[in-house]
Amino acid sequence: MKNIKLFFKNIKKYNKYAIRSAKAELKSEVADSYLNWLWWIIEPICFMLIYTFVFGVIFKNKTEYFASFIFIGLTAWEFFNRMITGSVQLILHNRGLVTKVYIPKYILLLSKSYTYLFKMAISYFIAFALMLFQGVSFSVHAFYLIPIVIVMYILTFGISMILMHYGVLLNDLANLTRIGLRMVFYLSGIFYNIRERLHGILQYVLLRANPIAFHMDEMRKVLLESKLPSFEGLAFWLIIGLILCFIGINIIHKNENSYAKVI
Repeated sequence: MKNIKLFFKNIKKYNKYAIRSAKAELKSEVADSYLNWLWWIIEPICFMLIYTFVFGVIFKNKTEYFASFIFIGLTAWEFFNRMITGSVQLILHNRGLVTKVYIPKYILLLSKSYTYLFKMAISYFIAFALMLFQGVSFSVHAFYLIPIVIVMYILTFGISMILMHYGVLLNDLANLTRIGLRMVFYLSGIFYNIRERLHGILQYVLLRANPIAFHMDEMRKVLLESKLPSFEGLAFWLIIGLILCFIGINIIHKNENSYAKVI
């Protein structure tokens, strides 16, 4: 519990730094671009149009509100994917900072998460506009998107902390992570409705054992189908996420002083 108290103390102490660092990274991304911040809108829209054409027109997917269906899935996936891939070599990429100044290593991850949360928020504003364009009926169930995102964030942050630690020790972890994420990408139902296309044990496994597939499905349920989310499923993944965060916090605190020597 000592490490947990220290974790929240450090979050409070270094939060302003994390916010400033996230802002600086966002500005640097578009500093040399003519379209500047508009790329944060153009990029997700272009990917949505491409995937909608390929899977909706060419493969004749008949899912209702298919463009919104894909966009919601892509938004969740992009946050999860960026957090996981960005965490593996995060300490190595910040070698100069880590070796010269003391900063709790999970603050680096916190700062990264702020940039990805900002981009996810933009994508959801686009998703809401797209839903209005497609005539989706909004209901109070849409507010359940907030706890779903919170659970997904906690779970992803926990996984990312553990990968951030082992990424310092295992040179091949980044490549293994990319391969694993590619497999998860196709098994998450981004372009198809798992509940409609799959049945029996396969449907159950993909929706229950794959956290990103579960969260995508819950987001679509509350936004597109005006249904209640699975509170049991959210509670389960929240507990898993908290356990992973606990493990990650303790691992990082235990090895805090060794990272500078290893890298």
